[in-house]
Amino acid sequence: MKIALAPLLLASLAAGFAPSARPTTGTIRPSFLTLNAGRGKKVSFKDDSRRPLVNGINKVADAVRVTLGPKGRNVVLERNYGAPEIVNDGVTIAREIQLRDPEENVGASLIVEVAAKSDSKAGDGTTTSTIMTQALVNRGNRAVTSGTNPVGLNRGLRKAARIVTDEIAAIAKPVTGIEDLKNVATIASGSAEMGRIIAQAVDKVGATGSTVIEESQTLGDEIEFTEGLTIDRGYISPYMVKDQERQVAELVNPRILVTDAKIDNVNDIVPILEQLVKSKEPLLIVAEDVTGEALSALVVNKMRGVLDVVAIKAPGFGNRRRDFTQDIAIATGASFVAEELGITLDSVTLEMLGTADRIVVAKEQTTIVTDGKQQEAINARIAQLQREVESAETDYDAEKCKERIASLGGGIARIKVGAATETELKDKKLRYEDALNSVQSARELGIVPGGGSCLAFLQMSLVDRIMEAMDDEDEIVGAKILLDAMAAPAMQVAENAGIEGAVVHAKIQELCQEKGFGYGWDAAAMEYCDLFARGVIDPAKVTINAIENSASVAGLVLTTECLVTEIPVEMSDEDMQRLYDQQAMSAGMQQ
Repeated sequence: MKIALAPLLLASLAAGFAPSARPTTGTIRPSFLTLNAGRGKKVSFKDDSRRPLVNGINKVADAVRVTLGPKGRNVVLERNYGAPEIVNDGVTIAREIQLRDPEENVGASLIVEVAAKSDSKAGDGTTTSTIMTQALVNRGNRAVTSGTNPVGLNRGLRKAARIVTDEIAAIAKPVTGIEDLKNVATIASGSAEMGRIIAQAVDKVGATGSTVIEESQTLGDEIEFTEGLTIDRGYISPYMVKDQERQVAELVNPRILVTDAKIDNVNDIVPILEQLVKSKEPLLIVAEDVTGEALSALVVNKMRGVLDVVAIKAPGFGNRRRDFTQDIAIATGASFVAEELGITLDSVTLEMLGTADRIVVAKEQTTIVTDGKQQEAINARIAQLQREVESAETDYDAEKCKERIASLGGGIARIKVGAATETELKDKKLRYEDALNSVQSARELGIVPGGGSCLAFLQMSLVDRIMEAMDDEDEIVGAKILLDAMAAPAMQVAENAGIEGAVVHAKIQELCQEKGFGYGWDAAAMEYCDLFARGVIDPAKVTINAIENSASVAGLVLTTECLVTEIPVEMSDEDMQRLYDQQAMSAGMQQ
């Protein structure tokens, strides 16, 4: 094993063991922070700065690209503890790769950024983004090396990317039914069964509901539907978290205190807390805020196991906060505690607290699974809100009322994922999450033909428009680089299926010329067809993010003229052992 350390660290180590180095007075106080502060830097310029960046990008992209398409392969990730993880999720693979060469590792980090951006914005398309970035960087680097101005090239790259993304949004077809949802989820997950379950869940809860992926104790996958309420507020204090791995606090059969007051005096809530300690029931507090000694008391009792309690701030702002808080009280059957109604916090009894089947509180969201006891009251509240929508004076007021209706009427679909092994379970959960994110993206901006055929079509149809928008030769070179790179996804899908990519790409463009937009190659069936009719579709948002993110990072890499990295110094196991011994000895002398 070799560990990179600074030259100063080695010098200090040698000095520490030299006979003359031992001080006659005082103590030796080596510090990793102090030693590392003198670490040297390597500065590279021009081609020497870009070459390792490109090498790092290629190494990560080559590991990720094998997973693209229905016939893509898996990647095995080693774990220090536990079984290795077998995945085909682009961003998960990219995040695991750290290269030994510091300069190449910078390039690897850049492509991880591309995949992470696509994952956070669209939830899928990380592999496509990675492949596009690799194609843009390699082609662009050759152009810059041959004398093209990188700033002008970057400008052309961004202009062309904007035209392509606008056109994708314009030609995308809206999702029309559960069949489209099923097709999107099937393509994203690589499984028809997963696609069916995701589509069933999303269609059942509607646009206002939420879908949760959970682990199951069985071998198969199950789906459960429950009525629930989602609030865009999380726990006030991280000390209230119970599940450290998922960073959530989960309460089963809790009681709910709903108030519009700001709780800062612990004496106000001591009476109700004492009653809950006796009944041993969890408590969710929904208030304007919980601060000071009241928050400290709740946290201390939570950490000591005296009372399972979580506090969240009431959603909304101003007058609407009161309305949202009353909605929560109605949905849970709680009495709304407000001084205007003559109810104070110190007079609250157990009968005035609401109930729920289960509550999951995350950092920025709370999901309340109601127990169904208040359905009549909820229906009456929804009817009242619908009347308010009709009589609303402004569109903004009407929109806010509709949001409250959706919040009250939305349901929760719980997909329980089962598998024979832990490794398979993790892989299936990643696939379900990708499929769920893809469905949500498709609902937002519509769908386009999959398999890279959408970009292959636009590569052919947008040439004239893109070239007309360029102002000089350098911008034209950048635009051509983007157009050439748009062939990469379709070619990679074909190559992963064992077919020559260039042949498939040319045939896709030929079909689109003859029969129009929507035709392409179905890699699963190994045939050319109407991809919309076959159900081989991608969310437009995923394709748009792949273009935007890859063009952004590629442009930054190509305009790089200087790279600064730390200089690693190799240290053997024996040297490291001597260093640890010196550190231990020094620590003993300081005591």
